[in-house]
Amino acid sequence: MNFTRWSARLPRTQRRIAARADRGARRPKPAAAAGGGSVPAARGESADPSGRGEPPAAAPCDAAPPAAVPTLDGLSAHDLLGQVPALVAVVYGPEHRIAYLNDTYVGLFGSRTPGTPAGQALPELRELGLLPLMDQVLRSGKPRTVKSRQVPAGGPATTPGPRQEGAAPGPGRSRHGYYTFTCSPIEMAAPKAVAPARPADGQAGEGAVDGTPVDGNPVDGSPVDGSIRDGAIRKAVAVPETVATETVATDPGPATGTDQATEPVRGVLVFGADVTDQVESAERLRASERLQREAAVTLQRSLLPQGLEQPDDLRVAATYQPGGTDAAVGGDWYDVITLGAGRTALVIGDVMGRGVRAAAVMGQLRTAVRAYARLDLPPHEVLQLLDGLAAEIDPHQIATCVYAVHDPNENRLVYASAGHLPILVRDPDGTVRRASEPTGPPLGTGGWLHTTGSVPLGPGASAVLYTDGLVERRDKDIYDGVAALERVFAGATGSPQVMCDRLIRALGITAEHDDDVAVLVLQHPARTGHDAELFHNAALELLGGVEAAPRARAFASGVLASWRFPMELRDLGVLAASELVANSLQHGTPPMRLRLRRTDRRLIIEVTDGDEHLPRRRRAEPVDEAGRGISIVATIASSWGSRRTPGGGKAVWCEFALPAG
Repeated sequence: MNFTRWSARLPRTQRRIAARADRGARRPKPAAAAGGGSVPAARGESADPSGRGEPPAAAPCDAAPPAAVPTLDGLSAHDLLGQVPALVAVVYGPEHRIAYLNDTYVGLFGSRTPGTPAGQALPELRELGLLPLMDQVLRSGKPRTVKSRQVPAGGPATTPGPRQEGAAPGPGRSRHGYYTFTCSPIEMAAPKAVAPARPADGQAGEGAVDGTPVDGNPVDGSPVDGSIRDGAIRKAVAVPETVATETVATDPGPATGTDQATEPVRGVLVFGADVTDQVESAERLRASERLQREAAVTLQRSLLPQGLEQPDDLRVAATYQPGGTDAAVGGDWYDVITLGAGRTALVIGDVMGRGVRAAAVMGQLRTAVRAYARLDLPPHEVLQLLDGLAAEIDPHQIATCVYAVHDPNENRLVYASAGHLPILVRDPDGTVRRASEPTGPPLGTGGWLHTTGSVPLGPGASAVLYTDGLVERRDKDIYDGVAALERVFAGATGSPQVMCDRLIRALGITAEHDDDVAVLVLQHPARTGHDAELFHNAALELLGGVEAAPRARAFASGVLASWRFPMELRDLGVLAASELVANSLQHGTPPMRLRLRRTDRRLIIEVTDGDEHLPRRRRAEPVDEAGRGISIVATIASSWGSRRTPGGGKAVWCEFALPAG
């Protein structure tokens, strides 16, 4: 390893060398012969052509010549490494004996006795886990790096190993720090020796280098230190402990007389760069990101349903899992909305993007969906309205969404999709079907007329709505994930919540998953036994005419009596049926139908006809003979509403809550 060239690239070394050379340049120096030295004459100067030492003619410009550019040829590795603002330790041999510690290292950990094995004298290396790494470097000859190792305040707590006699421990740090350590292999060639005996004082003499020699005396007594101190320009050189050294000529020519060369000594250079500021900055950034993510998760969870509505005819469960700690929260959402008359809307969507912005857009879209749902619009009209709203909220933010409606009278799931993944429906026999068509582009793109599709969902069937985080993987096609979900869903049994949990586990979703996941599972239970007795339907076809209202009242009275309702509820039900039929006779067109439906929690009365004009509640004047029917229904019923039906026509309905017990 070329110590000088390598260390010259270390942080701030060039600036330190330049500053030192600049200070030296200000001192008076004897005149040099033309062409001498490694620094060329400044512009405007010339060498003395006569060779008599006369100063050159003054430059026509008054400006001072530029500062001399220093060279590294005369600097030792010891000088360079001593100025490096990083921890530097050089060890040699299989026991990693100490050869050199720079001032920064000594200032942090204290000085050590040279020649002592690092396992004894440098406990900090053991605590930092560097000794095994140094063994690997010595064996393989390849550098190894460990990043951001923490060094406690004052250095590692372990009692230091042997120190130099009279040496004080280093002051350490006032706070803990982080260092990135690189262990690099080095080969230190031994100098030529002329005597086989060690000096009496036990100190190593001066070393030599394979290159330009520089003066230097060892200060720590290490057999290798003298060589490092002498400056290895191409490679560091060292003297093994078994060979005594004396100063000899450094002529790289062949050895003569009693000169004898020793084998090269292999060692490891440990370089520790202080990355405390970078680590603390990264930690502050991570803390800020965590706070932002927690705020986004809190916002998103506050915008999701705090408790799912449970329809009379469906069992519903949902699961939401935000992405792992390294992932910003997304804009996934879901919702369950009771529309009245036993109908239920189920929604799931995903706003593209991440963070608080995506969560805020998601909240606005979810609120808008609930508002549009109160209008009881068909699914494709809801998505058409959402498409325009999404473009107004943020033209650069798009979202996918599925809006589906379940009607227990039809035993079907009617839906519209804006670029979302297909709904999966499982029949009672385990067959799974994709409700993939029709589908349109994501919300916010504009220029598209969404359409509605339908899929059977009878008693005993289940369906799952989900976001792409459940099935999308970086190394697979997303529809491979949908196929995997189909296989798992085909064998899933139990309650909707159990099925949600099973789907999450089977598809490998963990707390470290890199994307948000939302899953909504619904079941249309096949009711038997006592439950079946609580659910009844009755319908009457009406052709119009004066006899329609009396027929409707008689039919409602008989059905409600057979369902054993209390007399008060029976009378209110008959009155509501009479008013709805009368409204249809006056403002609607045939065919008309009166439908009564009982669930375990409510009585539903609905009248359909062939006219598309929806009724509006209005305040009737005292002299008006009509216009009070809808107001009467709204007063006596728990809720009421109207909607347009497919193929033309409308439905007007009201509900009565059943008494407990």
